[in-house]
Amino acid sequence: MEIHQLQMLRELGDLGSVKAVAETLMVTPSAVSQQLALLQKSVDVPLTRKEGRALVLTDAGRVLAEAGAAVVNAMADARAAIGAYHDAPGAPVSVSAFHSAGQALFAPLAALLASGKASDVGKSPRLRLSDEDVAQEDFPGLAARYDLVLAHRMDNSPQWPEDKVAVIPLADEPLDIALPADHPLAARRELEPSDVVGESWVTSRDGYSPADVLAAVVAVSGRPAEVLHRINDYSTVAALVSAGGAIGLLPRFTARRVLDAGVVLRPLSGVNSVRKIDILARPETLKRKSVMTVCESLQTVMTELIELSSPGLPK
Repeated sequence: MEIHQLQMLRELGDLGSVKAVAETLMVTPSAVSQQLALLQKSVDVPLTRKEGRALVLTDAGRVLAEAGAAVVNAMADARAAIGAYHDAPGAPVSVSAFHSAGQALFAPLAALLASGKASDVGKSPRLRLSDEDVAQEDFPGLAARYDLVLAHRMDNSPQWPEDKVAVIPLADEPLDIALPADHPLAARRELEPSDVVGESWVTSRDGYSPADVLAAVVAVSGRPAEVLHRINDYSTVAALVSAGGAIGLLPRFTARRVLDAGVVLRPLSGVNSVRKIDILARPETLKRKSVMTVCESLQTVMTELIELSSPGLPK
């Protein structure tokens, strides 16, 4: 068995298609298929099977893919011991974030690294930034394409698969009720589901945090909610709330940059409205000095953002 064959098998299990593996590893799909075929010849049991037009791992394939991940991790340990690559403070680091995190964190992260204050040698990593807002179950798979993945999940949702990715907690962020500044409920310090369920709403598409919290509001109050708009972009949500006619849910910290004087946030009690923001990465990736510098910088930027943010409560 060759290490690159085991890596391709692992990526097939994580990404779900030969095409995605080829794009991630920057090779042709035929090269991936050829190497998987060679790997298959080295074992006596099937490693993959066809499901429609897709190629998926068998149980034996998953076992070997997990073992292959351990091999890849071990090789990363070896490189860390002898290679300058892992110790290079200015090496490139690719970061993916869901949209609101990217809006709130990317610019101050880039500024901090550009200042040279994030590195003890004054040479900062070269950032490669992307935004990827996907359903919760798809965030771990992004760690195959990016060094660091900023991901979010509701506090009461399934945890990240820590057998596949390392998890670095970044923040516990409440989703607050967003109201027009002149709304009668804006005078309240805290709101309950019964206070807001009868309002007209702008919320996210299903499968994203605001829709999950609104579903909890409906469940607790026992009344349906009138959803006028389904918008995932928080700046658009804030603009619609400011215009009047609907209320919404916005994250307390990361939506701070899209708020204006026409919108206020109020805490919501009676339901779990907290989402966890975490950094996901392959374990071997975190052995690189440049990657850890970016991790620590993200923690610094998030801490500063939390300190600046407040729910905008009336005095």
